[in-house]
Amino acid sequence: MLFNSMPYAIFLPSIFILYWIIPQKKRWILLLVGSYYFYMSWNYKYVVLIFYTTIVSYVAALLLERTKKKYLKNIILMVTLVLCLGVLFVFKYYNFALGSLAHIIPFEPHYFKILLPVGVSFYTFQTLSYVIDVYKGDIDVEKHFGIYATFISFFPQLVAGPIERSSNLLPQIREKHNFHLENAYYGVHLILWGLFKKMVIADNLAVFVDLVYGDIYTYTGGSIFAATLFFTIQIYCDFSGYSDIARGSAKLFGVELMENFKSPYFSTSVKDFWGRWHISLSSWFRDYLYIPLGGNRVSQIRNCVNVMITFLLSGLWHGANWNFVVWGGIHGMAQIYENAFGIKKTDGNAPFVFIRRIFVFSFVAFAWIFFRVENIHQGFYAVFSMFKGISHPATYFREGFTAIGVHRDLLPYLALYFIPLLVFDLVSLKKDIILWISTKGAVVRHVYVIMMVLLLLFYGYIGQSTFVYFQF
Repeated sequence: MLFNSMPYAIFLPSIFILYWIIPQKKRWILLLVGSYYFYMSWNYKYVVLIFYTTIVSYVAALLLERTKKKYLKNIILMVTLVLCLGVLFVFKYYNFALGSLAHIIPFEPHYFKILLPVGVSFYTFQTLSYVIDVYKGDIDVEKHFGIYATFISFFPQLVAGPIERSSNLLPQIREKHNFHLENAYYGVHLILWGLFKKMVIADNLAVFVDLVYGDIYTYTGGSIFAATLFFTIQIYCDFSGYSDIARGSAKLFGVELMENFKSPYFSTSVKDFWGRWHISLSSWFRDYLYIPLGGNRVSQIRNCVNVMITFLLSGLWHGANWNFVVWGGIHGMAQIYENAFGIKKTDGNAPFVFIRRIFVFSFVAFAWIFFRVENIHQGFYAVFSMFKGISHPATYFREGFTAIGVHRDLLPYLALYFIPLLVFDLVSLKKDIILWISTKGAVVRHVYVIMMVLLLLFYGYIGQSTFVYFQF
């Protein structure tokens, strides 16, 4: 069931109405049943994987609480990591590992013909963070299995995050919620903004991106540049749009999910970018991998190794292919460079900040090439072909954009895509626009809703399209 589908448009209001009608003590049951139904609507067979990881992590946490000896706690933790990550390995990385090994040791690999379960990377990391936090003594064990199962499967953030910490979401599943009209306003307004980013911006730009990257060797020069620029906007609007819909949906039930994006394309350094992009994942790797490796409390060389390991594994998390590893490595190298030369987030004069933002945006857009291509060979082809003909800029851009169907009469529509996003993210650096709209009078709220609905109806991509991060 997709957020941008009619079934979800029926499902969400139905759960919302029932949630506020039934007694407080029964609400977790509704959320649990609804969440499992939500996931089963995609593929009912794979719901067993969520149930499996839920049971394993639940039992492991109980054992950790009752175990006093350190070496036994270590054994329980290691077994839990193997059991949970084992699922992720089999379904996501087995074929990749086998194929990579076959290039080193000649043999005939026997691949699994299985479909990657949607959201497996997200809910696996969520269960692991819970177990690790219990192991470290940072949180108390949740003994109510139903509450814990609801925490793992909570449908707004089940398949593409944000990857919630138990310290934030678990108490909210358990605590009593009273209905507040302001929360409903905020939730609906945020959902509409997320749908706008997904259906109007991301899905329409995807047409041009898929045209080029779906047959990359046919294109060169400005066409690859245009497709890369469009993909830079597409993936942001697609993923942040999902996160907005997830947060808005949760808000309808009085639940506050963490903010996963904070105007990332206005970053002034690569490190700043990763503090604004997919925050739940970057903070997960920071807390559960980078810091345990020693973080920056070690020698400079060791710190470089820690940074690179973190980013390489982050790239691999995104996909079982070497191009994702290269993408992660590019960001890792950039952060090592920034650390070595003391480049940090800056609040300097406006022209300097503007230049820094342009530079970081260009770097991130360039790195996205290896994220979008299907393999490394395509990535290097795109990199070496993209700048052919750029010595004649006017011809380069005109022919490049025209070759993929972006003509002059299409520019007003592109402005419709980019300008609202640019203004929204710029203002969001200092102000929560959705909150501002939600707390204004009825006229402002109604105008916003009507405007967004009309934009979705007239300019939204017709037909259900999946979200980019569903493949991870």
